[in-house]
Amino acid sequence: MTAAGERGKRSGRPPRLSLEAIVDAADRILEAEGPEKLSMRRLATGLGAAPMALYYHVRDKDELLLRVLEAHARQIPHPELPADPRERCLATAILLYELLSERAWIVEVLTAGDLFAPAALWFVESMIGAAVECGCTPEEAVDVYHTLWYYIVGNLIIRVNSARRRARAAPVYGNEAMVELTTGVYPHLASVAPRWNELNLRDSHLRGLTAIVDGLLPAGCGKLVR
Repeated sequence: MTAAGERGKRSGRPPRLSLEAIVDAADRILEAEGPEKLSMRRLATGLGAAPMALYYHVRDKDELLLRVLEAHARQIPHPELPADPRERCLATAILLYELLSERAWIVEVLTAGDLFAPAALWFVESMIGAAVECGCTPEEAVDVYHTLWYYIVGNLIIRVNSARRRARAAPVYGNEAMVELTTGVYPHLASVAPRWNELNLRDSHLRGLTAIVDGLLPAGCGKLVR
């Protein structure tokens, strides 16, 4: 009787997965190992389910990534931003940079395709709106946003890849080449060569973003505090 009951229990349907459980499990893989290590098969195995069970909730890996991105975006607090449009543009860019620096895999996902989280569009709206208030046309405002965005993702991707290389204890050939420079050929580079690695590791995003905002927004619109 007991054995028959156990057989009947085992032959029943497994508990249905929830979308929240799938998103949480995917987020853990992304955070620990990055987007390349995430697959529907691996995710299903970790959840103790068949891969087809995941497709009840998401169409494919792209939709899964979109769900994870949106979950993160919805958790971002909306701080009170400066009233001055120039300061608001800079504050939004800095906030975006710092949030993305905590989740490097998000940068990799966003730059690998056309995925984006609708709940994070307020960053774009804030920067474009600030640029328009400063006197830019809507088209120019989009250029301001794109320049800031390209700086942010480029900076973070380089930092992520550099950190991975250092973690593998791989030789950094650029640093070695710098040390071997002669003052006669490249005097300025040679003067900083001994500190090249140290200088490359400096976090200068605040200075860079400030310079971009200052350079792209019309003069006389607000005043950035330095």
